[in-house]
Amino acid sequence: MMNRSYQLFRTCLTCSSLRSPVVLPQFTFSSAQLSSLAQLTQILDTELKGIRDAGTWKGERVIVSKQGPHIHVEGRKEGILNFCANNYLGLSSHPEVIKSAAKALEEYGAGLSSVRFICGTQNLHKSLETKLSKFHQREDAILYASCFDANAGIFEVLLTPEDAVLSDELNHASIIDGIRLCKANKYRYKHMDLNDLEDKLKEAQKHRLRLIATDGVFSMDGDISPLKDICDLADQYKALVFVDECHATGFMGPRGRGTDELLGVMDRVHIINSTLGKALGGAAGGYTTGPKVLIELLRQRSRPYLFSNTLPPAVVGSASKALDLLMESNVIAQTMADKTKRFRTKM
Repeated sequence: MMNRSYQLFRTCLTCSSLRSPVVLPQFTFSSAQLSSLAQLTQILDTELKGIRDAGTWKGERVIVSKQGPHIHVEGRKEGILNFCANNYLGLSSHPEVIKSAAKALEEYGAGLSSVRFICGTQNLHKSLETKLSKFHQREDAILYASCFDANAGIFEVLLTPEDAVLSDELNHASIIDGIRLCKANKYRYKHMDLNDLEDKLKEAQKHRLRLIATDGVFSMDGDISPLKDICDLADQYKALVFVDECHATGFMGPRGRGTDELLGVMDRVHIINSTLGKALGGAAGGYTTGPKVLIELLRQRSRPYLFSNTLPPAVVGSASKALDLLMESNVIAQTMADKTKRFRTKM
């Protein structure tokens, strides 16, 4: 194949701050590079076709308004009802949450341009971590860019080849991926099947530590994990209990603390991972809360924490205000149950 020039970005860019256009350089690919690119394109086209043919293609509607129960989307003049957001309590557009985010942006800037341990920790980050540990009645908490990162960062730090992790087969993808990163012995038990979990716990008695990992609320079907029975088995077989509370924090339980509060086992669940990106303001961010010694070790060894920029101040400000609202009164947390009852009886 002959050499061929591909002008990728020969575009004149004009903006209000420039008086003359900027011309980007022309790149030249060798015949070998073009051959590799053509092969890659063919492979990816086949993959994309397979997704479309399977009916699992994920399109993206473009929203042109704030998130909420009533939204506007690109291409439609009329507003539409939105039943698919994880904005469980409506706090992503709450006036006080927005005001707190704007205040943090003004006082602390757009971002830290740093990871936490170099120069990326502000007093508002430490304040939010303290609030989260108080909210969940745990010793300490650590912030991440997302709960996906929190799940990716905990198992490889906590567990070694001497240990075992027992995971519900329908756990969230982030838990599955996090477990793949660790070197522990891996057991997968049938979805919420306590008999199968007990069999796996018996088999795992030969290992140093045993960690049971489960979602509190399973996001696809809304199943609530049988945490009391899981904790009973954990006590019997000397295991730790880890719960992902992303689809429970803020509204499950009388005070919105999560499924452990709902089921009366707050003092029996050892580690909680959850998100700031759903009920708690809906912006971004995740966290781990649990024993102080674990949180200290995560700060030293958890790779997503050590090598990712710290959460932007505006995100921290919005989440902090959302927590304030929930800790000041139980009314907001209880609205979710009322709305669910209304939907089920009236629709």
